[in-house]
Amino acid sequence: MVISEKIKNTIREIPDFPTPGVNFKDITPIFENPQLCEEIIQSFIEQISEKPDAVLGIESRGFLFGFLLANRLQVPFILARKAGKLPYKTVKAEYQLEYGSSAIEINQDSIKPEQKILIHDDLLATGGTAMAAAQLILHHRAKVSDFTFLIELSSLKGKEKLQAITKNIICLTTY
Repeated sequence: MVISEKIKNTIREIPDFPTPGVNFKDITPIFENPQLCEEIIQSFIEQISEKPDAVLGIESRGFLFGFLLANRLQVPFILARKAGKLPYKTVKAEYQLEYGSSAIEINQDSIKPEQKILIHDDLLATGGTAMAAAQLILHHRAKVSDFTFLIELSSLKGKEKLQAITKNIICLTTY
């Protein structure tokens, strides 16, 4: 069975969460399967365009596989957190979600110019959150090498938005 099928067979779908009309893809059952987690990390590594200088994970589910990916690649892990959650000096980017708006921040010294940064999150919907993370990287005169996601909601066309940043967009399963 291919990785996409394994992920789809494991994800739990929750209707009308967090708002009516949204069919939430709950990835928490994946973490009860260590072998599948290993296959997910290996699949990302096999598909990335090049070894990055760091991995940036987007709060909060992007931390889970993002940290594992950074650890396996032996590169630093950068946290992109919701505004106001990091205690140090930060840089912020605001964005629109499919059901609201928000902002993310990183520590101002997390990224150096010319670095190649891989951005990881669990889900690609409209691309707003990932685009905000990319803007934080570009603000530091660094480059987005790849985007990696467990899930893509293709009808929301987030991938099209991110292709302006890089063509290296990896989604392990698509709905």
